[in-house]
Amino acid sequence: MDDRHPNAGLVVRFYEAFQKLDAEAMAHCYADDVVFSDPAFGELRGAAASDMWRMLTRRAKDFSLTFSDVEANDHTGRASWTATYVFAQTGRTVVNRIDARFVFRDGLIAEHRDTFDLWRWSRHALGFKGWLLGWTPLVRRAVQAQARKALDLYRANSVR
Repeated sequence: MDDRHPNAGLVVRFYEAFQKLDAEAMAHCYADDVVFSDPAFGELRGAAASDMWRMLTRRAKDFSLTFSDVEANDHTGRASWTATYVFAQTGRTVVNRIDARFVFRDGLIAEHRDTFDLWRWSRHALGFKGWLLGWTPLVRRAVQAQARKALDLYRANSVR
C-alpha cells in the first residue's frame, strides 16, 4: 500500500513524466495559472511554464534525470532532482542539481520554484567562460535573456 500524501504522488508523477520527456504529462500536473521560477528562465506564468517544459523536453539530448527527497503535505512540498544532458549551444555535458519547492491547490501544482547554483551550471555549460564570469549579474542576465528569447521563439512557432 502506498501511504504517501497525494501531493507527494503528484510530484513523483511530474518527475516520472520528466524522466520520459513527456511534457504533456508534466503540464497536466500544473494548475492553469501555475507560477514557475528558476535562475535560468526567471518567472513564468501559466502556459509559458508548460511550454518551457515542452521546449526543453523536445530539445533534450543525452538526457537523464533522477529525483529524491520528495515530501509534501496539503499545501507545500519539496524535492531534489538532478538533470544530466548535453547543452546544445556548446556540446558540453551539464550535471545540474536542483532543489524544488511546490505549493499545491486543488490537487495540482500551483507554484514550482527551482533553485540551483547558476555559476556551477555555467561552468558545466559554458566551460572556462562560465567559470570566469558565471557568478556575475551580467552573465545571469544574459542567461535569462537567452533562455527567454528561446522560449518566446518556441512559443511563437508552436501549434497548440
